[in-house]
Amino acid sequence: MIKPSDNPADPFKKALAEATKVMADDPDLTVSFSVDPPGLTADSVRLPQISRRMTRDEVLLARGTADAFALRHKFHDPKVAARYMPQGAMARDIYDAMETARVEAVGAVHMPGTAGNIDAKIGSDARRKGYDQIRTAADAPLSVAAGYLIRHLATGRDLPAGADNVMNLWRGFIENQAGSRLDDIQEVLSDQKTFAKFARSLIQDLGYGDQLGDDPDQADEDQENEAEEGSDDQDDPDSQGEDQSDSDDAEASPEQAQDDEQDASQAQVSMDADADAEQSEETEMPDGEAPHEPPSPAPYSAADPNYKVYKTDFDEEIPAEQLAEPAELERLRAYLDQQLEPLKGAVSRLANKLQRRLQAQQSRSWEFDREEGILDAGRLARVVANPTTPLSFKVEKDTEFRDTCVTLLLDNSGSMRGRPISIAAICADVLARTLERCAVKVEILGFTTRAWKGGMSREKWLGEGRPAQPGRLNDLRHIIYKSADAPWRRTRENLGLMMKEGLLKENIDGEALEWAHRRMVNRPEQRKVLMVISDGAPVDDSTLSVNPANYLEKHLRDVIAMVEKRKAVELIAIGIGHDVTRYYDRAVTITDVEQLAGAMTEQLAALFDTDPRKRARMLGMNKVMR
Repeated sequence: MIKPSDNPADPFKKALAEATKVMADDPDLTVSFSVDPPGLTADSVRLPQISRRMTRDEVLLARGTADAFALRHKFHDPKVAARYMPQGAMARDIYDAMETARVEAVGAVHMPGTAGNIDAKIGSDARRKGYDQIRTAADAPLSVAAGYLIRHLATGRDLPAGADNVMNLWRGFIENQAGSRLDDIQEVLSDQKTFAKFARSLIQDLGYGDQLGDDPDQADEDQENEAEEGSDDQDDPDSQGEDQSDSDDAEASPEQAQDDEQDASQAQVSMDADADAEQSEETEMPDGEAPHEPPSPAPYSAADPNYKVYKTDFDEEIPAEQLAEPAELERLRAYLDQQLEPLKGAVSRLANKLQRRLQAQQSRSWEFDREEGILDAGRLARVVANPTTPLSFKVEKDTEFRDTCVTLLLDNSGSMRGRPISIAAICADVLARTLERCAVKVEILGFTTRAWKGGMSREKWLGEGRPAQPGRLNDLRHIIYKSADAPWRRTRENLGLMMKEGLLKENIDGEALEWAHRRMVNRPEQRKVLMVISDGAPVDDSTLSVNPANYLEKHLRDVIAMVEKRKAVELIAIGIGHDVTRYYDRAVTITDVEQLAGAMTEQLAALFDTDPRKRARMLGMNKVMR
């Protein structure tokens, strides 16, 4: 007998999975729920995880995601999409966003209930990416705005807050460039092939025609014309006669062929002689040595020699105080303190727990009855009672607690906007104060990019003719919120910078981890701990659009392997809503951002525990220590 599940979310998950299969018109479709990012393949759907609490936001997001994927499975033909897919990255993004909007608009006509569910999904994505905070079109992705506009025009529905902000920032530009083309949108929605041609025309209007590539319909016409011409040639007897005559002439003149061969042989001998003469001139140098070739440049990444970066001219490693005026930093810090107020009690209790554990290992101990050292005043009574008793000395024992430096490396990507980045900043702030009281140096770093969709590096790449396989194609921004030697009181306002609008963009984890590791290995402390806090895999649209799909992820794995192999730094990671255990050996994944404070303190406390068995158990290591 199967024991019924005690998870209250299971009945809802089962019902949603069955509804998704029906809506997709595919009873064999596999539907799963995971903390990993949602996804759709030819035979499976991965939906957002739903906790036991079944909050309203979780339920709406799951339903909206399920409806969006089911409609795409039903109304989208991958073959047609691939046939008309543009070659350039931006054109591809616009094309895919418009196709998604078409599918959802068609679904809203056939199944009106899906429109509201997908609105909830769009609203959740817009809040998570901070679209409501964007004030200029330069910070808003054009492809997303184009998709939103198509959906708005096709369905007549208002967009959720945040999404409408992105659409309105670009709407005037799109409508001016497209002219009256958008008036025909209702006529092309039902046919994917017709809509694909419409999308390519709109991309041409927006100024990205050079990224479209060859017109697939024109290519088919050219092939048909070539086939017809070939057929006409076969039917023309004069043409066959001419070809045959040329062939006979070639076979009938062996003397001419021999002369040609001799001429070619003589030319080759002459070229070889010239090359020998040049070589002899080079070898007759005054020093008697051939010129040295310049050494090949060192690889950019110590973890992977094959990892390439197109341009490093626009990367920056910058202190936080240089990214905002003092008055703005003060205002942002005040806002962060407001966020800290409801959590102050819980976070402080965890910090005190960590402090007590560290101070217990730093307690002083003494060795008594030594012949030299510090006079033991507690035993002077024996000397008074019996003057012949020798004086007793004591010596302080060396503590086993080594000099330690802890680096907190925080993901500053756009997906961390809102509650996750607030909690991360609060925890970093409290832990920095706690560890500083225990004489542990703390460094707080952040990583993101300077722009969406590539920035100046991509502009340079476009201007130089789009070389193939350019490597990383965005401008890095590595932020130093607090250096290890700076006291917390002087840098407390810097952490408020994480609340700044427009700061959080894309994330290239591998290079950030290698950067933090380089900073740590040069530190004088005996023990070094690096804690990474991230909510997803490395993502940079500009890089991934022109390199292999796993380019950044592979580099991250290579850097982790290098750090763990060298063992100069102890590496741990915390994933927020994302399973980072597939990258890091010592890692923990939390599904609720409210758990971050507890996870950070427990992981750090475990690293400082003197009992190796307990430490291994708390860190969740796969290796069993005997």
